[in-house]
Amino acid sequence: MNLKKPTKKKAEPADEPPLKRRGKVPRISRLMALAIRMDEMLRRGEAQDTIELAELGKVSQPRLTQILSLSLLAPEIQEALLYLPREMTGRSKIHERNLRPITRELCWERQRKKWATLLREFQ
Repeated sequence: MNLKKPTKKKAEPADEPPLKRRGKVPRISRLMALAIRMDEMLRRGEAQDTIELAELGKVSQPRLTQILSLSLLAPEIQEALLYLPREMTGRSKIHERNLRPITRELCWERQRKKWATLLREFQ
């Protein structure tokens, strides 16, 4: 009589279905979400000023300004950045640095034109 516990057969690599990679959220999407959150913190008084916010976020004040400037983008540009598709390989095509000229533009209509131009460059 065999008293040993039955052992499970280890699945061979060929037996396992391939794992579906989810990819990663683009860095610019994460920065856009951070900009929105930091802007809310300032508006609610959770941080008194950008100096305190930079300390809380453990970033330099100039870097905080760069991140916060994303919150000045037209709402549909912000939404587009938040919902960029996940990246499966490589680096992001759109970087915060690419958006700096757009964030300096206060008119949302001109921002939209510059955004459209930027998107065409990456296609």
